[in-house]
Amino acid sequence: MVQERKGAITFKGNPVTLLGPEVKPGMTAPNFSVLDNDLSPVTLEDSKGKVRIFSVVPSLDTGVCDAQTRRFNEEAAKLGEQVKVITVSVDLPFAQKRWCGAAGIEQVQTVSDHRDLSFGTAYGVAIQELRLLARAVFVVDAADQVVYVEYVSEATEHPDYEAAVEAAQKAL
Repeated sequence: MVQERKGAITFKGNPVTLLGPEVKPGMTAPNFSVLDNDLSPVTLEDSKGKVRIFSVVPSLDTGVCDAQTRRFNEEAAKLGEQVKVITVSVDLPFAQKRWCGAAGIEQVQTVSDHRDLSFGTAYGVAIQELRLLARAVFVVDAADQVVYVEYVSEATEHPDYEAAVEAAQKAL
């Protein structure tokens, strides 16, 4: 039974239900299985040993999600090889690949949670009413400990980029 968190955030001003537990700093990062742009599975284990920034967006085809992914792409270039930035959405892998090519995104890996909402329900960001993911940022250290969490209270607003990057730098 998946936990339901009614009214945990709003989407365009309307309260929505998030599926899955609220992830908090200090917890062990939950595992998940998503697909990369070539339809290969990606799990937490695949990036073990690196600091990870999981940038979660409803859809790359919206303005705020586009800006968020571009911003983390810029930050990833500055953070270096020990930090991996992964953008998670329910966009199809084909759409993610097309979007990345058109946007010139090379530092961020995009992954799709479309298949079974594995990431969404593990990290408590699956929006029940819309089958989208809520906007959130999770920073996980090299030992798989969650060190930073932001569930953006209104899904159409930006996350705190500076706080997430600072958390990733501290985790190095």
